[in-house]
Amino acid sequence: MKSENIQKYRAFPTVDLPDRQWPSRAITEAPIWCSVDLRDGNQALPQPMSIEEKVEFFNLLCRVGFKQIEIGFPSAADTEFNFCRRLIEDDLIPEDVTIQLLVQTREHLIRRSFEAIKGAKRAIVHIYNSTSPLQRRITFGNASREDIKQLAIDGATLVKELAPTLPETEITLQYSPESFSDT
Repeated sequence: MKSENIQKYRAFPTVDLPDRQWPSRAITEAPIWCSVDLRDGNQALPQPMSIEEKVEFFNLLCRVGFKQIEIGFPSAADTEFNFCRRLIEDDLIPEDVTIQLLVQTREHLIRRSFEAIKGAKRAIVHIYNSTSPLQRRITFGNASREDIKQLAIDGATLVKELAPTLPETEITLQYSPESFSDT
């Protein structure tokens, strides 16, 4: 968001724990905020936004000052894919804004996501997979921890392999373990 906003917040007191490194570190600059309203917010609506509504909301997020905007899950639905393509083909992404997309660590979904971002200047490809014991058992049919770890490795490897196929796009890989707190 806008960098001048950091001035209105007071830093919290540091904790003196000499045997630990992170408690004594201080945040000295504003974090990079990434809006997820177009993906997480949209899927929570009883009637999801149309492409036109999503474009209008994207423009609002840009005017507010977001520099990273998660635009959706383009490999999951045609509307999401077409919205991503619209932003790129109509040159609606400001020079200083990076789009982010979410995708499960499944080969065909990652490949479809790369089709969606072709031509973007910058994109964060945020891959994820479930890691909790319940999801390993139910979703992945009794997959082991090693199986789940391999899913993450395979997904990251594929993103790394596909990135050079879009030389005009600066790709950033981001990974999240879904349901990590239950793992």
